[in-house]
Amino acid sequence: MLEDGTVLVGRGFGAATERFGELVFNTSMTGYQEILTDPSYRGQTVLLTQPHIGNYGVSSEDEESARLWLSGLVVREVCERASNFRSGVELSDYLAQHDVPGIDDIDTRMLTRRVRDRGEQRVLITRDMDTPAEQLVERVRNAPRVADVDHVLQVTCKEPHKWEKGYESAFSPPSPFAPQEGAKKPRIVAYDFGAKRNILRSLAACGLDVIVVPARTPAEAALEHKPDGVFLSNGPGDPAICDYAIAAAKVLVQKVPTFGICLGHQILAHVFGGKTYKMKFGHHGGNQPVIDLTTGKVEITSQNHSYAADPTSLPDAVVVTHKNLNDGTVEGLRHRELPVFSVQYHPEAAPGPHDALYLFRRFVELLGSPAGAAQ
Repeated sequence: MLEDGTVLVGRGFGAATERFGELVFNTSMTGYQEILTDPSYRGQTVLLTQPHIGNYGVSSEDEESARLWLSGLVVREVCERASNFRSGVELSDYLAQHDVPGIDDIDTRMLTRRVRDRGEQRVLITRDMDTPAEQLVERVRNAPRVADVDHVLQVTCKEPHKWEKGYESAFSPPSPFAPQEGAKKPRIVAYDFGAKRNILRSLAACGLDVIVVPARTPAEAALEHKPDGVFLSNGPGDPAICDYAIAAAKVLVQKVPTFGICLGHQILAHVFGGKTYKMKFGHHGGNQPVIDLTTGKVEITSQNHSYAADPTSLPDAVVVTHKNLNDGTVEGLRHRELPVFSVQYHPEAAPGPHDALYLFRRFVELLGSPAGAAQ
């Protein structure tokens, strides 16, 4: 049930429950497990445009967090039996274990066009076939929107902890930065707004000493760890709600080099006086073309965001470094004077291409640069 009154009947799989969410579509050809376990999807129901889902099952190596965060899954056809030596459980059972409902036998092409034309909408997946459709649609219209809730506080870690694991899977890419043997590890504080594991793996694989802290950690508490730099992670929801994160980042960018990804990028836009806005249907998928305006090179990127930085609101001290080639939206920022930069997309590529792994190398090099050391 969509809030515009659209009613679609399909087959249920996963958990036998009902759930409200905000419908977004993801165009990735593979990587459904990474999508399911990405904390940035909290509050959202995900429609996958790839028509056949579940054929390679579920592997514990591919989880981006300890649980599933999305509200529901919508697919054209779910595969009931996987064929993959890495698979440990079928997709439907995996959703059921995490209490997430799914529905297939849905015209996902039509539904994708509906979202593109009318924007992201609230939706209900239900097995209730007795209540009149009009009443169910009214329930959808009364359900909270993603922007009504601070989802970051629901997905962040509870206590500070160290992250030491680099790439562990045989299918992982090579490390984006090879530290010298015996060299001192630069220490960074990574703010967990819903951080994906492969971001933390990428930072650790670069030879960094990573300390993960909860989203509400004040700047003073972060600085007590004596970091050489700060990382601001991805996460769900509206960045403007995260006043605690913006307040902490305002202090930290004056002290140490800072790198932000996705929500972290949007928070930095607010830090420097800019604004963010809700996109009509966002960017969700592993095939978004982005141009690096400093080099002229084009990257195919993995993205998952419904908000974007408004370039007209940014001060002269902030430079737009990357743009999306589909719609011209801002995909990267850099401060002219401070050692601070950010990107809207996901260089850790889980799922997605590895074109942007160089950004982790850029961060490591910034930590050791004179500009960084001077701070």
